[in-house]
Amino acid sequence: MARQGVFSMLAMALLLGALVSIPKGVESIGVCYGIRGSNLPLPSTVVSMLKSNGISSMRLYAPDHAVLDALRGTNISVAIGAPNDALPALAGSKVAAAAWVKDNINTQAYPTVSFRYVVVGNEVAGNLTAHLVPAMENMRHALDAAGLGHTVLVTTSVSQEILHVYSPPSAGNFTAEADCFMSHVIPFLARTGAPLMANVYPYLAWAWNTSAMDVKYALFTAPGVVVQDGAYGYQNLFDITVDAFYAAMDRHNGGSLVRLVVSESGWPSAGNKEASPDNARVYNQRLIEHVGGGTPRRPVAIETYIFSMFNEDQKATGVEQHWGLFYPNMQHVYPIKFS
Repeated sequence: MARQGVFSMLAMALLLGALVSIPKGVESIGVCYGIRGSNLPLPSTVVSMLKSNGISSMRLYAPDHAVLDALRGTNISVAIGAPNDALPALAGSKVAAAAWVKDNINTQAYPTVSFRYVVVGNEVAGNLTAHLVPAMENMRHALDAAGLGHTVLVTTSVSQEILHVYSPPSAGNFTAEADCFMSHVIPFLARTGAPLMANVYPYLAWAWNTSAMDVKYALFTAPGVVVQDGAYGYQNLFDITVDAFYAAMDRHNGGSLVRLVVSESGWPSAGNKEASPDNARVYNQRLIEHVGGGTPRRPVAIETYIFSMFNEDQKATGVEQHWGLFYPNMQHVYPIKFS
């Protein structure tokens, strides 16, 4: 993929001025680093910017050795993905899983890279779900054999679409299709101490049926409680979705044993209704300020990754290209503060 190799000092100044350090007491915010865009900055430039601004975690969707090289010695924790097309091989062979770990989490090549998670698959659906837990098991075995099992956790990232019911959140449960594989995923996570990662997008839930709710409910700007669920009042769709995941996990005896990490959340700045820089700024700013306090049912900090670092013009035309905090030239799409 082509990346822009030289950037002006002005562009760098704009970038560094747009981000400020995450406060020490809030270490739950990271960013998703997608690379499906033309003229993106060099990985070394991006990583230097993250380090300079105290952003301490990154989600990387597939192994990228240029990015891993840039991460050496930075103390930025990495959630690295084993992509969906790798699942059949990883599920079918412990040797293949061991080779994947050797190639991509190599303790000799990357001894100072802080690997936090291996995310096996992203929003896996259909026939690939049969390979998911076997691939996770083989990856866990490979990390144990490499002496990394105590530091790197194996998980997967699921879509909010696997929730059949999400409101009220106490009634949360998985779809029939998802229940078939989540009934194996949840026990694996509980046994290994790993979290479930979930992509949570209030914007997409709102856009799917705009007449069903006020956009303020999705944007964190509702003036009062929208959904009362027993003793708990909910003012935003983000909290509803997170607590619905916990309720669904409870049905597999995992809600108290498996924590939820929000592996993607954000708001688009163009390409569809209510997709604007101002709304994207409002959502992401309020997300940053909100997750440190958790949800009504679980008032503890939620580890959350904002989607995404850059607008990516090699994605499908429309809203998919406009989730970035920054343009490829490193100018910010809208101002945002991490403190």
